[in-house]
Amino acid sequence: MTSVVSIQIEKNLAFVNIDYPPVNATSVLVRQGLMQAVKTVSNSAVSTAILTCSGKTFIAGGDMSEFDATPLAPHLPDVINAIENNPVPWIAAMHGHVLGGGFELAMGCTFRIAVAGTKFGLPEVNVGLIPGAGGTQRLPRLIGSKAAIDLCCTGAPITAEALHAFGGIDHITHDNLSDAAITFAQTITARPMAVSQRNVARLSAEFIKRKAVEIKARAKGQTAPLDNLKAVAWAGETDFTTGLARERALHMGLRASAQSRALRHAFFAERAVAKPAVIKGITPREISHIAIVGGGLMGAGIAAACLAGGFTVTMIEQDQDAAKSGVGRVKTLIDGALQRGKISGDKHVAQLARFTASDCYDAASTADLAIEAVFEDLAVKRDVFKSLAKVMSKNAVLATNTSYLDPQEIFEGTPNLSRCVGLHFFSPAHIMKLLEIVKTPDTAPEVLATGFVFGKKLRKIGVLAGICDGFIGNRMLSAYRRQADYLLADGCLPYEIDAAMRAFGMPMGPYELQDLTGLQIAWANRKRQAKARNPAERYVPIGDQLCEMGRLGQRSDMGWYSYTKGSRKPMRDPEVEALINAITPRQKFTRDEITNRMLAALINEGALIVEQGIAERSLDVDMVQIHGYGFPRWRGGPMQYARETGVDKIAQWMGEISEQSSGSWEISRYLT
Repeated sequence: MTSVVSIQIEKNLAFVNIDYPPVNATSVLVRQGLMQAVKTVSNSAVSTAILTCSGKTFIAGGDMSEFDATPLAPHLPDVINAIENNPVPWIAAMHGHVLGGGFELAMGCTFRIAVAGTKFGLPEVNVGLIPGAGGTQRLPRLIGSKAAIDLCCTGAPITAEALHAFGGIDHITHDNLSDAAITFAQTITARPMAVSQRNVARLSAEFIKRKAVEIKARAKGQTAPLDNLKAVAWAGETDFTTGLARERALHMGLRASAQSRALRHAFFAERAVAKPAVIKGITPREISHIAIVGGGLMGAGIAAACLAGGFTVTMIEQDQDAAKSGVGRVKTLIDGALQRGKISGDKHVAQLARFTASDCYDAASTADLAIEAVFEDLAVKRDVFKSLAKVMSKNAVLATNTSYLDPQEIFEGTPNLSRCVGLHFFSPAHIMKLLEIVKTPDTAPEVLATGFVFGKKLRKIGVLAGICDGFIGNRMLSAYRRQADYLLADGCLPYEIDAAMRAFGMPMGPYELQDLTGLQIAWANRKRQAKARNPAERYVPIGDQLCEMGRLGQRSDMGWYSYTKGSRKPMRDPEVEALINAITPRQKFTRDEITNRMLAALINEGALIVEQGIAERSLDVDMVQIHGYGFPRWRGGPMQYARETGVDKIAQWMGEISEQSSGSWEISRYLT
């Protein structure tokens, strides 16, 4: 018996407990302990074994740190089979989360009981896998194939109540779990058929085909959802032993796939990104009251996110009319969350009760943190912080939401610069998960640590960024768009570039995105950068020309594309294409060549950002791109994609675009 699995015999019951924090993952130590527990239970004069877990949760998955190593015995399918075939019936007594291997193990037990509200799921699809210990074969036999498909192919968890309705749980308790398990054990009169021995109806070929079309459209290039569909269908097509062997073989094969490696990289990176070296061992400040200056779309989104995170929020606007408008925007967002079922009626009332607005800076006097969310004008932003500094505590954290401006210039003249930081939200701020936490040379580590805790409470992915034009995300976006413009000038049309990037897995192409957000934003930024631009750098003025023509995107019904009134569907525009085709000479690019050149520019810029210390690690770049710009998660981010594809290939593509646009690119050491 290992120390992480203990067994206690009381009268005719065996209590088997797993204590392997933080989530009781099915590591080799847990598997060894459970296999020994099966032997102990078999040799004891007990009528029932009750399986429990210490801490806040039942088994919440496998140990993914083992996935790249040679699997060690005993393997989880063998452990589960041993429990299922044990002469002594086992009761899985569950709480918290029952995920992945934990759910598979529970299905191998004779009975299942759970605390109300316990969450169940098979989230392997989220890391590019199918379950590997019988999940796709037992679950259809437990709750039916159609319900099993939804769980396996989406990875979304369901509550104990929902699983009980499907017939997957024998009892739900609102009381003490241990007492409920003992009481349940005393009611057992007969042993039901093992889940693996139950029959399941075969799915029709027509249903599987229809479901595959639906899943493929939702997966947007990720293949694991379709693998899960195929595996669940096996349950009705073959016996359990054969299906289990097929499932295990596919699971092990997928572990070595590029998509699974990328998704596992993203999983671990999301946890590592919140722990930059500069805040190691640093205690963050307590934050409860937030002041937000600016009630426009960005300010309202930040306010809604803060209210959802449990903070008290005071909005500051320039006059009463503007404050009233800001309140209306925030209320619309909170009302929308209620209508979509994202929050309860009680939470809706509580959030509104914690929100006030004023046209006077004095209302921010008791705030622990102030976030400036006004438009990108250096003088205006400076005035905001001068006003805040007059009324707030000298230690209150001051944050700018600037996208491009240098925070050092914004905070110039502000007392106690150590409390100043950049908190760059992405629009819409109440939805987008990325938060760039921008460090100035003066920012105190405890203020940075506070920013990360603040972001976590808002359920955002915080990424540490240094100061440069555009920080991490917008600097990379600028390089990406610049390469797109070079492709336009050399022979491509907008729809070709957009189609190539959508095929790669991006939610939309660069020109569709510009039309959505408005061409005037990038235009203003290009004009701001004009004086500092390297004269040797190639410049393509087509975007400027479109703005001068009044083609500002969807809001003006024309940008890179044309739009019919009330529609967001882009249509190719002969006027725009004629403007582009007038640039000569022109050459033909294949879709792969377009994609390769776009990605090479993105990867090169990401590598430069790491080399220059703007980002601490390449994983920070990947998280910015996935959570801020829609880079396909199943590709792991641009830097993971470079490793997977081969740095030599990326270097070759970057060399080609650098040669075609001489003097326009700085090549990173990573690609030389």
